[in-house]
Amino acid sequence: MTSESLAAALARVGNPVELLRNTAARAHTFPVAPEFSNWRSEQRAWAESCALLDQSHHMTDLFLEGPDALRLLSDLAVNTFANFGVNRAKQFVAVNPSGQLIGDAILFHLEEELFDLVGHPMVIDWVLFHLERGDYEVTAERDDNSAVRTDGPPRFYRYELQGPTAAAVLEQATGAALPDTKFFHMADFTIAGHAVRGLRHGMAGQPGFELFGPWADGEAVLAALLEAGEDHALVRAGAKAYSTANLESGWVPAPIPAIFGDDPLLQAYREWLPASAVGAIGGSVDSDDIADYYLTPYDIGYDRNVKFDHEFVGRAALEELATNPPRTKVTLVWDNDDVTAAIGSLLGKGPGAKYLDLPKIRYALHQEDKVLRDGKQVGISLDCGYIANERAMVSLATLDKEHAEPGTEVTVVWGEEPNSAKPQVEEHTTWTIRATVAPVPFVRFARNDYRST
Repeated sequence: MTSESLAAALARVGNPVELLRNTAARAHTFPVAPEFSNWRSEQRAWAESCALLDQSHHMTDLFLEGPDALRLLSDLAVNTFANFGVNRAKQFVAVNPSGQLIGDAILFHLEEELFDLVGHPMVIDWVLFHLERGDYEVTAERDDNSAVRTDGPPRFYRYELQGPTAAAVLEQATGAALPDTKFFHMADFTIAGHAVRGLRHGMAGQPGFELFGPWADGEAVLAALLEAGEDHALVRAGAKAYSTANLESGWVPAPIPAIFGDDPLLQAYREWLPASAVGAIGGSVDSDDIADYYLTPYDIGYDRNVKFDHEFVGRAALEELATNPPRTKVTLVWDNDDVTAAIGSLLGKGPGAKYLDLPKIRYALHQEDKVLRDGKQVGISLDCGYIANERAMVSLATLDKEHAEPGTEVTVVWGEEPNSAKPQVEEHTTWTIRATVAPVPFVRFARNDYRST
């Protein structure tokens, strides 16, 4: 590591909250076109016809190959690896020794001893750290996202097709009936004469496939998909629409990695990790204790992922927590009048509310806003934005279970006090916005039918 380590930066600043609240790191960069038409119509496409989303550029890939690759992953993941054969994928979730989240990513089992871990860098850095310090016969190849890559194009193209007509588009592009493929299983296709692999899932909780293959084949595959899509109302979706897809499916992106504390493992990790690898905290949660920002798998709906059939970092802590997790994931539907007032405050005498940059209003990688009930904090509002398909401003949140029943009225505190030094934070005042607890996923199809189609 050539840049300042996170440990050195922390020693310089003194407090991890102070360090992360005022870092210049942006919320996240999607290095693809913001819009192809407009983000409202592009959101509508995945609910009404078919959206094509380019996933080639914004995530980091970590290819792990060797006889110990599965053991390395199993040592770090809360997930089971029983029956995890080739052509399957899973939501890989890692925690620290105290059971608090490091991060998550999608793990593809490509060949017998070859895996591809795809996601934000937080969990990928964690895996690489353990690989370097452990006794594993594994080779690693890291392919950073296109915003930071300096050595050419990605290894793989990735195109997501999702929506009611996605199957018809894929059948026309391949000239064959769609194979019966279970959720988070992969299938093989031929498109424009090229071999293509497809993972059955969808970012917005709609039916679809994530198609991928060698970068050199990507242009021809894309052209074939667009041609087939002309008969099925296919719409290309840009970065603005894509960034909101998780609000419908209920996935919480980029929980703050729980890497601070006195545990020797975490101390060693901070010495290894460059300070530039961490993101910024944003929002109205204002505790000076970084532990108050941490999440656990149970806080954001990863209950189903945690399996105690193997040894992994953090197992003992999660076994204790699993008996009675205090919080659970929900959707918060923000009050229309209060949102309108917040947006309208930009037009009057200032300062007004923190700017709501539609459609994704999150302004830090790790967004954490207070959720109050009767003036007391009962949870944290996380990712947030506008869903055109529901004509609603929503956030994904974790709430104390006694306040998580759908229909419960709460208040979200939007903005920061005091205003931080992040470049995306202007002078503003905090703004209270009433909200109603709703199920997660918020969209009925994603909640009831997504995994079965």
